[in-house]
Amino acid sequence: MKKNIALFLFIIFITACSQTKEDDKKIEKIKTTAPGYQIAVVQKAGVSSIVKLPAQLIAYQEVSIFPKVNGYVKTVAVDIGSKVKKGNLLMILEAPELQQAVLQAKEKYARTKSDWQIDKEHYLRLIEASKTAGAISPIEISVAKAKVESDSALCNAEKANWQMQQTMIDYLRVTAPFDGIITERNVHPGALVNASAKDKPMLELKQVSHLRLTVEVPETIAGQLKTKDSVAFFTSAFPGKKMEGLISRKSENINSQYRSEKVEIDVLNETGLLFPGMYADVVIKTKGSRDALSIPKSAIIISTEKKYLNVLRNNKIEQVEVITGNESVNKIEVFGNISAGEKIIINANEEIK
Repeated sequence: MKKNIALFLFIIFITACSQTKEDDKKIEKIKTTAPGYQIAVVQKAGVSSIVKLPAQLIAYQEVSIFPKVNGYVKTVAVDIGSKVKKGNLLMILEAPELQQAVLQAKEKYARTKSDWQIDKEHYLRLIEASKTAGAISPIEISVAKAKVESDSALCNAEKANWQMQQTMIDYLRVTAPFDGIITERNVHPGALVNASAKDKPMLELKQVSHLRLTVEVPETIAGQLKTKDSVAFFTSAFPGKKMEGLISRKSENINSQYRSEKVEIDVLNETGLLFPGMYADVVIKTKGSRDALSIPKSAIIISTEKKYLNVLRNNKIEQVEVITGNESVNKIEVFGNISAGEKIIINANEEIK
């Protein structure tokens, strides 16, 4: 019995010693095994990419037509959807008081012109008579000359007033300033219109044969675009139909709120398929910056404060803050205190120290 107990205790002791040795080996392995990371080399090259941006079609020219003078609407020659040419009559207003003002201004001008002509004739006769010594005093000639100059100035003023009143009469005929389509009508015959009211226009005219496609381009790629560059766009009204246009204007200004530049693309719309107000998706192909460095996208670490890379320098890891540019499926452009040829850690994360 005592031999069996001794044998049993010996087996337990041997087993415990063996387990302790295995645990010690695991701990030693953990201590001596260094973490492994994948390494990539920074390359000097831009990254071409395709960017899809929302855009909107607007009329190349549009105007809200308000009355220049107070009056009543006599006739309206157009309605919503009417196509008009430059100079076409849109509506006629009537204002009887303006007619009376024109007649009064014309009569005043005629009267002052007559007075000026009489005084001028009197002055010329005095000049002729003054050739006889002692016939006319110099002061009388001076008074007559001053009267002629005064009447001439008054005559010119009355003529200008008459022309101004005539111009106001011309405002009663409203014509189209350019070719386009009437998109809004807010008045009917008999309505009283006020020149000082600017809350609602009488008519809205838009040019639709030529449209502008406006798009806000992020500043990271805005500098790569130039006028005359070709871009493609698609509209929800015609799914799958690819359309193209040329960049016509750049604002050369970055919106401080959205960090983007406004770009306009001229779109010819002779067929009339497109309308102002339509939304579109603009597809821009960028070639990438020649001064950019490209790295794998997984190397970028984005924290709440910054974007940075883990760069291997002198057998140590340094965190280098960068600014990103164009990106493709796997590559991304970076700008910062980093050079081509340096080694970086890919598949990086914030836990790497």
